[in-house]
Order: sequence, then C-alpha cells, then structure tokens
Amino acid sequence: MLVSRGRRSAALAVCAAFLLGAGGCGKAEPEETAESLVRLYGADGNMINTFAAEFGDHPGILGGMKGTKPLTPLSADFIERIASVDPDLDDYIYSGETYDALVISALAAQLAGTTEPGEVAKQINGVTTGGEICDTVAECLKLARAGTDIQYRGVSLKRGGFTDAGEPSTASYATVHFGSDNELDDGKMEFIGAGDETTTSTVAPPPPRREGLGTGQRTGAPLKIGGLLPRTGDLALAYPPLAAGAALAIREINAAGGVLGRDVEWLDGDDGTNADKARQTVQEHVAKGAHVIIGAGASGISRAVLPDVVAAGLILFSPCNTDAGLSTVDDKGLYFRTAPSDILQGRALADVILRDGPNRIVIVARGDSYGQGLQENVRAELERAGVAPDRVRLLTYDPPANADGPPVDFSAGAQEIKEFAPEAALVIGFAESAEVIKALVAADVPLRH
Repeated sequence: MLVSRGRRSAALAVCAAFLLGAGGCGKAEPEETAESLVRLYGADGNMINTFAAEFGDHPGILGGMKGTKPLTPLSADFIERIASVDPDLDDYIYSGETYDALVISALAAQLAGTTEPGEVAKQINGVTTGGEICDTVAECLKLARAGTDIQYRGVSLKRGGFTDAGEPSTASYATVHFGSDNELDDGKMEFIGAGDETTTSTVAPPPPRREGLGTGQRTGAPLKIGGLLPRTGDLALAYPPLAAGAALAIREINAAGGVLGRDVEWLDGDDGTNADKARQTVQEHVAKGAHVIIGAGASGISRAVLPDVVAAGLILFSPCNTDAGLSTVDDKGLYFRTAPSDILQGRALADVILRDGPNRIVIVARGDSYGQGLQENVRAELERAGVAPDRVRLLTYDPPANADGPPVDFSAGAQEIKEFAPEAALVIGFAESAEVIKALVAADVPLRH
C-alpha cells in the first residue's frame, strides 16, 4: 500500500520558449537539462554491489546513484583475512561489525568467567571502554584471561566505545557511487566521521575474573553463539559479508585458544528477513543452548524477536540494526549492536544530498522501523538545513510479507513522484526497493546517470 505524507506543493510555473526564424515562429519543446533530471540516492540497505542483481533487465540503471552506508576504512590485512573465508566476496558492508560483535561477546564471556548471558551482558559495554587498549583477538583474550580490564578496538570500533545503550558512540560512513556498469565505484568512495566520543559509557563493569582462579566454579563453557542473519529474504543481498565476518571471528577466536578453555561453538541460523522465520530460529537456538544470538539483520526483525530472546534470558547482538528507536527499547540490558544508530546516518545522508543542491526532494522508504525511521531522520536533517517542508515529499511502501509474496507495486507512487518533479529521490529499502526504481523508469521519471 502506498502512503503519501507532506504538504502538497503549489502549482509549478510553466515557461514557454519561442524561437524566431525567417519563415515564421514556433513553440519549442524545453530541452531536458541536468537540472531537470532526478538524481537517485540510496542507503545501507541497497548501496551494495549485490543490489545490481535485481536489475538484470535494466543494465546501467543504477549509474550515478549515490548514498551512504556504515563502513570503516578496512585494512588490507582484514580484507585478506576475510577473503580467505569467502574469496568471492565483493562487498564488505557490516562484515567488520559482525566480526566485532562476536569478538566482543567472546571477550565479555572470558572476563565474566561464565557463559551465563546475564553476566556476559554486564561486561559487554566495558569491553569497549576504559582499560588497556588491544586490537587483536589473541592479544585481547590473553589480557582477559589474566583478569586485565581491556578496551577493545577492532575492525569497526576505532574511536569511542559503546554508550550506556550498548551501541557505538561514534561511527564512520562511506559515501558510495554506482558506476555505469551497476557496480560500486571504489575510486569515488569517501569516508565521513560521525558521533561523539563523550557519549561513551563511564559505567564500570564488574571486576574481571582471572582464568584459573576458583577452579570449582562452573563456567558453562563452551560459549554457544547462534546466528540470526538474513540468509534468505529481502536482505539476503547483504548476507555474504555478514556470514564471512562471523566465520572469520569464530576461526580466529578459537585459534587464539577459545573462551574459558573451550572452542566457541557457532550455531547457524537464518532470520529470513521475516518475523515468523526469525522467531522459529530463535526457538531453535534456545533449544540448543545458545548464550548469544548474533542478529537480526533488519531492525524490524530484531524488534519482533527481542521479547522472545529476553524471555529466554539470552543476549541479542546485532551487527547491522540501525533503527534509532532501538536505543531506548525495553531489553532488560540484553540487546546490543555494533551498527550505529540511524540518527548518525540521517545526518551523513542528508549532507550527501545537500551537497548537490536539490530544491525538491522525495524520500521513499519501506514501511518498517528501519525505513521510516531513517526517512524521518533524513527529513529532519534536511529541514534543519533550511529545506522548506513543502519541498520534501515522503512516500512509503509495504515490503513483501515473505519471499514468495508478490513484488512491490510502486506504479502509483512513481506517478506521484513524476508530478512532484523532484530533483532528488532517496530510496530506502532492501532488495525489494529495486521495484521502486524500476517503477520510476516505467513512469518516465527522468533519472540522472
């Protein structure tokens, strides 16, 4: 269902140009200029190389599209290591965040001296704040086993640690561009810093337990970590880097001696980008004795399963949830994320759009907490920068209920956009958002390439 919000704009003035010639005069059609074209923008859910697979029958359609996604400049060493897990990987979105989520969980369990989720959760924020700085799994685990307070700085966590809400206080965003081949042009990538280190938590965790002391204590090892990542569904296009980040972390944690004297166990699981599928996977992990669940992929899916996870007394730790509302969700201290809040991405994305100077902007978003949350954050930033409310049009669409459902029909929305005549169109969504762009083409909305 299409939903339109925002004020209807005033009528547009129409200018006619006349050319005079020796044989008479005639009315000329206005020539389409760069100013009359619509520039496409995207966000982390679709600004990835695998999004191009949705446009097999529209070569080059993404050329010129630009946007943002949370991404820290990755070292050549990390890229080489993760390539050893998946040599075919051509995008790294949230791979570092996934890796860090598993490593932080492992370090927290080691410091807690137990796999009991409630005790592990008390250590998670502290792993990233204060203490002795360490940046490799082996180094950090060695310090943790000795009972040393640590400050983990990994792949995605470079500056500030976690806030009291259990999320990064600072972030890095990449500005990315699709080329004429529907592939991201790495040569145009830029990085934007965001956030505030002063919001890092100052709450001290319980004292770490040195391994080997109190040998009669039952640690609950091995630590079992369950996956709740989008192997299928609308967000499956982002699955390869998430899976690779998780696999690399498990391999390197265990190569460094594991946690509490045992190898960490990974329990694979799919969230299906579907609430029912995700709940089923959570119950399977509960039955298998998981202590930490890594996921879900989409913010809305995490919202759907969080009550079940909390009721089971487990930790839910997402590497890619960005819904700002999750910062204040009632999680009993059991929800964490390595992905930054969309309050930060909203600022970065609005800045990218405003650099191009559009006066009329439409923002299309999937109708869930991720899409509408980021849509609202961008709108607020645009208006804060001086863009008049009647110059911004907000549209949403209902994503498919499941992978077998009918595709998004955005034909009515595309026609409304054509009539609004924007200079910029931001599309927020996952794989299904390709149908929005195809609808714009079908409606003859003049996209800028």
